[in-house]
Amino acid sequence: MITKRERRFLRTVEWLGNALPHPVILFIILTISLIVVSMIGQYFNISAPDPRPPGAKGRNDDGIIYIVSLLDADGVRKILSNLVTNFTGFAPLGTVLVSLLGVGIAERSGLISATLRLIVTKAPAKVTTIAVVFAGIMSNMASELGYVVLIPLSAILFHSLGRHPLAGLAAAFAGVSGGYSANLVLGTIDPLLSGITQQAAQIVSSDYIVGAESNWYFMFVSTFFITLMGYLITEKIVEPQLGKYKGGGFNQDEQSIRNSSDVTAVEKKALMLSFLSVLLLSVIVAILVIPEDGILRNQQTGLISNSPFLKSIVAFIFIFFSLAGVVYGYTAGTIKNSKDIVDAMTHSMSTLGLYLVIIFFASQFVALFSWTNIGQVIAVKGGSFLNSLDLPDSVIFIGFILICAVINLMIGSASAQWAVTAPIFVPMLMMAGYAPEVIQAAYRIGDSVTNIITPMMSYFGLVMAIVLKYKKDAGVGTLISMMLPYSIVFLVGWSVFFVIWVFVLNLPVGPGASTYYLP
Repeated sequence: MITKRERRFLRTVEWLGNALPHPVILFIILTISLIVVSMIGQYFNISAPDPRPPGAKGRNDDGIIYIVSLLDADGVRKILSNLVTNFTGFAPLGTVLVSLLGVGIAERSGLISATLRLIVTKAPAKVTTIAVVFAGIMSNMASELGYVVLIPLSAILFHSLGRHPLAGLAAAFAGVSGGYSANLVLGTIDPLLSGITQQAAQIVSSDYIVGAESNWYFMFVSTFFITLMGYLITEKIVEPQLGKYKGGGFNQDEQSIRNSSDVTAVEKKALMLSFLSVLLLSVIVAILVIPEDGILRNQQTGLISNSPFLKSIVAFIFIFFSLAGVVYGYTAGTIKNSKDIVDAMTHSMSTLGLYLVIIFFASQFVALFSWTNIGQVIAVKGGSFLNSLDLPDSVIFIGFILICAVINLMIGSASAQWAVTAPIFVPMLMMAGYAPEVIQAAYRIGDSVTNIITPMMSYFGLVMAIVLKYKKDAGVGTLISMMLPYSIVFLVGWSVFFVIWVFVLNLPVGPGASTYYLP
């Protein structure tokens, strides 16, 4: 049972979330507010000393950064003449579209679904919980598949083992949504976030590049860390609290889903051939990268850092997923000809309608924010303030993670939240001496851990509907209170893990990523 205070808190979170406008409307409001604030900032001559050396690109001769008003003739002309290029030149747009073409083939062919079902249904009973959480984390490479397939399947699996189905649902939901940013492979979220981070970083350093692989080391290891935490929370806290399930046996729909969850012999053959094709392609790529004279190495330095290989991560996401999906599809019979491949890519693009609308308005906000110099002024003043406090690195980043986690309660979209917060926090923390790659990794923790307790998360309603199948009197508070232990432990545990990884062990969060920013 949850207390009155906890109910009041949950109702407050839900009310705040419902009170916020749609992300599209939110960006429109923020953009209009930004234009007005830029006028006020210029009128009062708000400025900051420019930390860049004399002669640097964009630096004024007097070494001062001034806020520029967009509510004058020059500003209006600039907004209107750049409306289209702000959108088409927005870094995350192209990377997500290209990545999703390959992921769309793999998803439409049934490859990802079969892989997840094999992990979950064929795992020994003793490691079922681990398999469910792990599969949930891995499902993030294909957006909604974890919510639509894995969460209901996990509830049924637990039910069939005589365990509480809501424990299975909770474990899967924790992996899919609470461990959203962790994964063993790069997915569409990586180039999306790195593109936004790069544009924010270029407020301070105009030629700064943030690769899609910039957080891969940390997120790779985080996959196992989140899996372990999810397993322990499910086994030691959530399932004991739920008690013994007193519902009936399988209904017709559940039995149908349970039967269809079995991986057939044809699917197993297709998975094997798909795996071998990816392995062969990996060997070819390794031959192009590992030798000192490899054509995908940096041709000037001979190193892998800042090489064509790392700059082509998005292309490799497309190629690997496409190859695996095509081989699987032709073997399993889900792809019969070239038209099916094109249809798969077309279908993946057709799911991006809302994303494109959000990105259009987000790109305008990010561009205008950069033009006004408000971000640079905040960065200089905020960075100076942080430096004056002389706080330990760990305190600064734990505070940042907490801020992101709270904002995520009200803005459930990872890209929408980062598009709003990155232009503020990335330059500010860069001016305090931290690299954008580390800042992004910390953001991803805050953005993930509260997904499972906010009604603003886009699939929260879908998960709620599955809960109601097993507990007729359940409400939003039921689901939130069930997921709250995951959220709290993930927040604390993942933050501590981040601090140890970055500031104690001094490990990079990704290939070529440094911890500190040196202008």
